[in-house]
Amino acid sequence: MEITDLKDKRRISGISTGCLALIVCIAIVIADQILKIWIKTNFYLGEDLEITPWFHLKFIENNGMAFGLELWNKLFLTFGRIIAVILFIWFIVKIKDLPGLRKGFIVAMAMITAGAAGNIFDCIFYGEIFNDPMPPQIAQMFPAEGGYSSWFEGRVVDMFYFPFFDFYWPDWMPLVGGRYFEFFAYIFNVADASICVGVALLIFFYSKDVTVAFRSIGEKEENKDTKSPKNKK
Repeated sequence: MEITDLKDKRRISGISTGCLALIVCIAIVIADQILKIWIKTNFYLGEDLEITPWFHLKFIENNGMAFGLELWNKLFLTFGRIIAVILFIWFIVKIKDLPGLRKGFIVAMAMITAGAAGNIFDCIFYGEIFNDPMPPQIAQMFPAEGGYSSWFEGRVVDMFYFPFFDFYWPDWMPLVGGRYFEFFAYIFNVADASICVGVALLIFFYSKDVTVAFRSIGEKEENKDTKSPKNKK
């Protein structure tokens, strides 16, 4: 079967792969931003709403990476995310019609892309469009006095908190004796979860697709080089 026939089959059997990736990205980014804005405008910073003993909505903000990690300069992180999203989009456009790739692989790539993009909006816009009142006051959107920071200096909103269990290590334990331990202590958002699920799908279900995709892109680049006027000479 020719490649064009495979492409047509992928479209006839359902939605095109490119459209599927776009829908997944848009849906995740919208869901992420809706929940963040709702949390930001209905919770004061640090407020903790217990849904179940092991699932809370807890409003925190962070300047860094996923799960509240802070490793690098803020502007460096923001522009790094933007570059990463551009590269992911380029990759999806390159591979979306390749034969032999499963749609689940494209969905996983779209989830990672959308997750990276979701936190970009916080970094770029939130410092300008929200104020930063002292708890228990709640933040306002588009306050008259202006936002709490400048463009690209906004903080990422997190809210999902799963305190499954906690305990104190026995005093006789070396290094950690007497210390408090909580599992799972990280607080995250929809964008973070989307990245983690997308990466997990790639590792456990679509590792072969990753190999096929990179090999195909490499072969395309080699073919371009061999067809270039310089090589023909």
